[in-house]
Amino acid sequence: MTVVLPCLVLALLCLLRAGAEVPVQPDFTAEKFAGMWHVAAAASNCSVFLKMKDGMKSSIATISFMPAGDLSMKLVWPLPDGCQKFELLFQQSGQAGHYVGTCAQEKKDLRVMETDYSHYAIVHELQQKGQETSTGLQLLLREQDTSPQLLQKFKELIPTVGLTKDMLVILPKSGECR
Repeated sequence: MTVVLPCLVLALLCLLRAGAEVPVQPDFTAEKFAGMWHVAAAASNCSVFLKMKDGMKSSIATISFMPAGDLSMKLVWPLPDGCQKFELLFQQSGQAGHYVGTCAQEKKDLRVMETDYSHYAIVHELQQKGQETSTGLQLLLREQDTSPQLLQKFKELIPTVGLTKDMLVILPKSGECR
């Protein structure tokens, strides 16, 4: 299970389709984006994610920025055997809201596609390991409750990044792992 968890974390972050130009939030402001977010929904074509998605619960991502502008994402996942914590680091790409990272021989490309900073964010990433590429999309919320309008907006973006609606999971609320 512990070998699968890092892949699961990365799978949930899988957000960018190979060869596609994914938009980034115009005039992205890191200071406004920093803080705690609830992962409320996710879609990915990663095989590990697809196998585990029906048993997943909402998790917490805490985002902070280093003095040089690099992004740190601390994740806490509720799992049957307790809370698992992970930290992922991404470097600035040169465009605000676009970050790149390498972890365990996997390359990641993280983009904040859209956010209003105070209620929601939609994040997208490409994960590439060898010749395998996976794509994912996440809906992050400041509060655990989501509006039907935000959920609809998220669902409408899924096919635009090469994913299908059967790859979507709306994560049930979790009071665990605070």
